Amino acid sequence: MMSPIAIVGAPSSIGIRPYDEGGSRRLDLAPRALREQGLVTRLAARDRGDVIPPPYRDFERRGNRPRNEEDMVVYSRALAELVAAASTDGEFVLVLGGDCSIVLGCLLGVRGKGRIGLIYVDAHADFASPEESRTGSAASMCLALAVGRGDTPLARLGVDRPLVRPEDVVLIARRDHGEPWYGHQALLASPILDLPHEAVCARGPAGTALAALERLARNDVDGFWIHLDADVLDPDVLPAVDSPTPGGLGLEELTELIGPLVRHPGALGLELTIYDPALDPDRTGAARLAEVLERALAGNALSGRPWEAAGAARSRGRP
Repeated sequence: MMSPIAIVGAPSSIGIRPYDEGGSRRLDLAPRALREQGLVTRLAARDRGDVIPPPYRDFERRGNRPRNEEDMVVYSRALAELVAAASTDGEFVLVLGGDCSIVLGCLLGVRGKGRIGLIYVDAHADFASPEESRTGSAASMCLALAVGRGDTPLARLGVDRPLVRPEDVVLIARRDHGEPWYGHQALLASPILDLPHEAVCARGPAGTALAALERLARNDVDGFWIHLDADVLDPDVLPAVDSPTPGGLGLEELTELIGPLVRHPGALGLELTIYDPALDPDRTGAARLAEVLERALAGNALSGRPWEAAGAARSRGRP
């Protein structure tokens, strides 16, 4: 069976730009909106509570620095403490966010597990440097920061090494090809395994999940974290995100993609980001996201050693 599930709330918007009309984005409402769908009970999870962020400060960007840079460092470390505590207790950690930058605190929290991989499911590469980012949002550069790219303390949270090695990262389902300011040139030069949206369509969601697991198995990592940005869904399914991009996955496709990942014995946790309840007044989006999480996390884990399942599937000739 799967490990017990711990739910952690990361109600932070400090890593993303404000609304165009001003005011910080209401991603802070997301953990509560998802809990109100009965998610704790539906997953038979233990609720570890929320890590509250500092107030939003940088409504105007300061030079080429990430917005709220100093507070982002403080918040990432605070979130890491709660994630580490849950992970040490042997629980699968489900973090309800919050903007994409919470991945930094999550990775910092599990880095004590050894060599950690990252499966990054997102409509955008988020690989900009602070100088390249058009918005100054840490959310637009958090994958780059996780692998140590960028002249900022946020790229050095791991102190002696990046939070994750680029060769241990799989980027899935991005469809930001017309937005090179997300760090595309550096991404192409990196050893990150990039499986954009069209690759997911070609392989199928299950085949894409298997390709991600095979990469991490080849690198002999000790466990992996999963980042899930709600904007990977088609805006017709979930418009309540900050940067809706045409196309994207359907609910069934997303469930089929993340199901094998979260139920794998090497999975340490998952964080859900970018869902904005202020753009979802009837909570249809919250209901759909809760349904995906429940269905993906249901059922038995794959058996055997952490990476045995990927090899077994390959030997059976699965796509």
